[in-house]
Amino acid sequence: MKDKVLVLENITKTFPGVKALDNVTFDLNEGEVHIFLGENGAGKSTLMKVLAGVYRADSGRILMNGNEVKISSTKHAQEMRIAMIYQEFNLIPHLTVAQNIYLNREPMTKTGAIDKQKMIAESSKLLDFLGAEISPTTRVSTLGVAKLQLVEVAKALSVDAKILVMDEPTATLSENEIEQLFKSIHNLKEKGVSIVYISHRLQEINQIGDRVTVIRDGQTVGTKLVKDATLDELISMMVGREVSKTRIRTENFTKDEECLRVENVCQKGKLKNINLYVKKGEIVGLAGLVGSGRTELANVIFGVDKKDSGEVYLFGKKQKKRNTPARTVRSKMGVIPENRKEDGLALEMNIKSNVVQASLKRLFPRFFISNRKEEAIAKKLTADMRLNTTTMTRLVKNLSGGNQQKVVIAKWLCTQSEFMIFDEPTRGIDVGAKEEIHTLMTKLTESGVGILMISSELPEILTMSDRIYVMREGEIVKELPGESTTQEEIIGYAAGRKYG
Repeated sequence: MKDKVLVLENITKTFPGVKALDNVTFDLNEGEVHIFLGENGAGKSTLMKVLAGVYRADSGRILMNGNEVKISSTKHAQEMRIAMIYQEFNLIPHLTVAQNIYLNREPMTKTGAIDKQKMIAESSKLLDFLGAEISPTTRVSTLGVAKLQLVEVAKALSVDAKILVMDEPTATLSENEIEQLFKSIHNLKEKGVSIVYISHRLQEINQIGDRVTVIRDGQTVGTKLVKDATLDELISMMVGREVSKTRIRTENFTKDEECLRVENVCQKGKLKNINLYVKKGEIVGLAGLVGSGRTELANVIFGVDKKDSGEVYLFGKKQKKRNTPARTVRSKMGVIPENRKEDGLALEMNIKSNVVQASLKRLFPRFFISNRKEEAIAKKLTADMRLNTTTMTRLVKNLSGGNQQKVVIAKWLCTQSEFMIFDEPTRGIDVGAKEEIHTLMTKLTESGVGILMISSELPEILTMSDRIYVMREGEIVKELPGESTTQEEIIGYAAGRKYG
């Protein structure tokens, strides 16, 4: 039997108005991948932040190799060879990859200067180990989301961790990148590294996990060997109810009137002759591999980026060549962005302020903001999505990833948008919250809202879309029906051949 390298015993943590952890117990064996499951807001990330020294528990004990320890800070945790890869990136854009990996831990020469060559060489070894085709001298601001995630992994490995926490590491990775990451995880296991793996992708559990622990509402539900646990059983433990596994779009609400039409849109180096349309009451899926140009297209449609040629029509009206997000919002369009923290939320503001943020002129035309009205609107919109909080004055930065996503959606519902782009709407979302968001999207189409949905999860594309466009290298290569299409067809077209 392998030795226990870590025991978190009866950990309790309370924030104002919320008991995030209630006597949670969790343990980790040497060279084990222990899957940690739970809905958004269940307490997974909070428990791991206690381990990583971000938070201090109100009560409970942490034991490492049988000895009780007090982890006082993130630096202290690193000194104890504990590393955490956070769900949201923690990189400095203007620095290089190597500088980010060894930030505040730079190797030094005998004269006391930073040994840049050694830092680059060591970074290169880590990136090669991960199979990441990234130069250590590349500036982080030039990297895409998938490569940023791999830099975060390399950064965590650079502390020579014996305990590694991975919080949703595959949320932004392509299938090939996920496969390479899993190879790296198996290599780390063989070296005796113990890994806590937080994920909402239940299909990953059997590929890498040894044991699985489920947490719900801040309490431990149970621990099982992965080989003895079924997916249905784990879902039931997570959400306390059955979750639909069938196609959600059982009825087509498509109307004749178009919300969006894109004609021959080009953007140098990114988009080539894009043609697509979305009708009222329709969900159109936009599929493709990471880097295929889906988010770039969304940014052009919303007015974040400029197109070089072509036309975009919203509700039959041609948009200005130099469009802006403000003009687009006035045209009754909303966007749920891929990166909710950077592009969708004001993290230092509270829930109610975020919800009304894009609707202030409509709600308060005389520029006097009523706190009572603001509170009532936010409560109604967030209640519809079962936002897990007791107060609308809670800061958004203190919410779980899933609840933050619900606030973003509530913000755009508040604008009464009639066409919406959902860019990775359930990224980092648990199965229960995912079902709630899918149900909400269906209700929106019943009322005539048109939706363009970008998703890397093929089951989501297939269960939610009335029609599907497949993108590859900045082009739309195929239009497919939603109901009769298979995952193999989508992967095949996305990869450059008819079938995968």
